[in-house]
Amino acid sequence: MVKKRLKPLLTVLVAMFFAAFVAGNTASADSKPNYVISTDATYAPFDFQDKNNNYVGIDMDILKEVAKRNNFTYTLKPMSFNAAAQMVANGQADGIIAGMMINDSRKEVYDVSTPYYQSGVAWITKPNSKIKSLSDLKGKTVALKTGTAAAAYGASLKDKYGFKVKYFNDTDTMYNDVVNGNTAATFEDYPVIQYAIKNGVKLQVRNPKDLGNAGGVGFFVKKGQNAQLLEQFNTTLAAMKKDGTYDKIINKYLNSSQSTFVGSASDNKTTWGILKSNQNAFWKGLLETAKLTVAGIVLASLWGLLLGIMGISESKFWRGLSTTIIYAFRGLPLMVLAFFIYIGLPGVIGVKIPAFTAGILTLILNEGAYTGAFVRGGFEAVDAGQMEAARSLGLTHRQAIWKVIVPQGLKITVPSFVNQFIITLKDTSILSAIGILELTQTGTLIVARNSQGFRVWAIIAVIYLIVITLLTWLSNWLKKKIA
Repeated sequence: MVKKRLKPLLTVLVAMFFAAFVAGNTASADSKPNYVISTDATYAPFDFQDKNNNYVGIDMDILKEVAKRNNFTYTLKPMSFNAAAQMVANGQADGIIAGMMINDSRKEVYDVSTPYYQSGVAWITKPNSKIKSLSDLKGKTVALKTGTAAAAYGASLKDKYGFKVKYFNDTDTMYNDVVNGNTAATFEDYPVIQYAIKNGVKLQVRNPKDLGNAGGVGFFVKKGQNAQLLEQFNTTLAAMKKDGTYDKIINKYLNSSQSTFVGSASDNKTTWGILKSNQNAFWKGLLETAKLTVAGIVLASLWGLLLGIMGISESKFWRGLSTTIIYAFRGLPLMVLAFFIYIGLPGVIGVKIPAFTAGILTLILNEGAYTGAFVRGGFEAVDAGQMEAARSLGLTHRQAIWKVIVPQGLKITVPSFVNQFIITLKDTSILSAIGILELTQTGTLIVARNSQGFRVWAIIAVIYLIVITLLTWLSNWLKKKIA
C-alpha cells in the first residue's frame, strides 16, 4: 500500500524537478544576444541594491549603457565575490563586473577590458584607535575580504609589519569586526570605504593621500572567450568618456547624497523603519526560503526513505551503496557541496545548472543522507519478530518490508523528521553563497546598502524564529495525528 502511494508522488515530483531544470536551461527566443554577467552586489558604490531593491552602482550603470548601445541583453547573477569570479573562470557566466582590480595573476585566467576606474587601497581603523601607522599593527590581527585585490595587498604586508590576517566573505562583517575591536584594522578599495563611512560606518581612513596598490578596475571575461563582448565594452566605454556619460555615472555615485540610494534617515535608523521600507524585499526573500524549504524537505525525505529501505535490503550491494551514499554526503559541508554542484560540476558535464536547481540538489543530497541514516535506524529498531511473523504468514521479504517494517519504522522516526525539517529550513541560508536571493541574502544586500547590520540581522533572526516556531507546531500536530 505504501509503495503504491509513493510511486505516483515520486513520479510527479521528478517530472516537476526535471521541468524546472529544463526551464532554467532553455535559451530565450529573443533575437538579441543574451549574456550571463556575474557580480558581487554588496560592494557599494560599484554594485549594490538601492532603496527600491534595484541593482545599481557604477558597474551596473556602465553595464546597462554598454548593453543598450550594443543591442544585447544580459542576465545578472549577484553572489559572493569568489563565486562570481569562479563562475566566469568555469564558463558558467560570460563576464564579471564587480569593482574587480586588474592584476597580472587575473590576466592569466581572464581577458580584461581597458580600466573603467582608477582606484587604490586604503587601510582603515576605528576613529579613536591608537594605531597611527602600519608599524603599530605588529602583533595585531587585520580583517580582509576573501579574494579581493585589497586583501591581496594587505596580505602582502603582513610579514613586513608583523600582523596576522583574518578573512571574511562579505564587506559588512569585515567592517563590523574592526568597529567592534575584534580586529585592529582592515584594507579596502578607497571609493568603497568612502561610501561606507559616508553612510555611517564608524571607521577612519589612515592613508587617504598615499593609497597602496593603485591600479585600474576592469570588466573580465574568460580567457580566449567572448572577445566580441569585451570589444563592445571597450568601444562603448571610450564613447561614454567622450560624450560625458561616464562622468555623469561617476558623479552620480560618488558625489550624490546617500539618501538618494539608501532612503531617509527614518527608513534606516530604526528597526521599524528598516522593516517598513524593505517589507517587499523581506517578503520575497521569505517566499524564496519557503520554496527551497518545502521542495528540499519533500524531495530529501523521499530520497532518504529510499536510502533507508536500501539499507535494510537483503542484497549486500544495495546495503553497501546506501551506506556509502550516506557516509559521503553527510561528510561534505553543505557550502562545499553547493559550490561543487553550481560551479564545479558544469565545467565537467558542459551544462549550466540554474542556482535554484543547484540549491535543491544540494539539499536533497545532504539532507537526504541524514534522513536516510535515521530512517534506516528506525526500520532496524522494529522488533525482529515482526519480520519473522510476516514471513511465516507467507509474505515475501519485499512485501514484509513495505507492509510491516516501513509503516512501523516511520512512526519511530517522526521526531527525527521534525528535527530535520527545521534543520533544512536553517540550511537554506547557506545557499545564499551561490546567489539564491533567499532571506539571508536579502539581509546581506540591505546591509550592504545601509550599513545597519545589527538591526537588519535582528529582523532576519526574528523572522526565522517565527517560521521555525510555526513549523515546529505544525510538525508536532502531525506527529500527534500519526501517533
